[in-house]
Amino acid sequence: MSPTPSGPATAEHAADAAREVAVEVFDRHVPPSRVPLPDSEWEDQVIDEACRELRLPTIRARFEELAGTAAREKYSYKQFLADLLQVECVDRDTRRKQRMVRAAKFPRQKRMEEYDPTWNPNVPPEVVGLITDPSWVREGRPLVLIGDSGTGKSHLLIGAGTAAAEAGLSVRYTTTSALVNELAEAEQARRLSSVIARYSKVDLLCLDEFGYLNLDEKGAKLLFQIFTEREERKSTAVASNASFTEWDRTFTDPRLCAAIADRLTFKGILVQTGSESFRLRATEAEHAAEAARNGRL
Repeated sequence: MSPTPSGPATAEHAADAAREVAVEVFDRHVPPSRVPLPDSEWEDQVIDEACRELRLPTIRARFEELAGTAAREKYSYKQFLADLLQVECVDRDTRRKQRMVRAAKFPRQKRMEEYDPTWNPNVPPEVVGLITDPSWVREGRPLVLIGDSGTGKSHLLIGAGTAAAEAGLSVRYTTTSALVNELAEAEQARRLSSVIARYSKVDLLCLDEFGYLNLDEKGAKLLFQIFTEREERKSTAVASNASFTEWDRTFTDPRLCAAIADRLTFKGILVQTGSESFRLRATEAEHAAEAARNGRL
């Protein structure tokens, strides 16, 4: 049996083998200098395959357009490369924002840019700016929106949540009754711990219709566990049509009611949207305008 090579000879053989593999890989992707320059169709194929492998869908879709612009404007190679990378980064950021907003499961689209402070004088532009900036979410502060129906609570809740999601923070929207039902079902299925753990990790939990329904003692305690897990770590935002003095109708246990109110107000932001429905005013204005138009006909 021939002896096994060792020492420097073995290292030299390994290095030669590595070089051969590297050359083979290189040759598959880059034509050697001795080969004539490939035609445009071959170039397009190489770019397409490379973009697929590197997961650059925007460059793959737009490289011909951008190459044409670069040729007409006589861009330098660096300018052309900068354009390619910039459009990919911008599109990737847009896709990330869309993905984060979808994950929040908002029932409808509401953006803070669409909120007109003139709708409700109780919510001045300074307050709108405060809850649009996601700093309060990063700090783990709660947000409480209180006011009658039609005063913009849900718009502010969803709009603030959307702004936080687009800033890269994880957000989850749900109604209070839906969350309590989910927790009750999880408890019956012996999955309560995993569901609570999932909700405790979300950067911002948006609870709409808080205080609309009276909760039994079991439901109130389940909801309290969510607040306890998130306290001073993760932000919780609620929209309620009931003032604090009326929360005892939702949470019949006075001590539990006080504990929940304490967790939702400590270092929190309180926005009172008032009692005048701007939706009702808008509807009345539309009817008046329609009546005026009909009167002129």
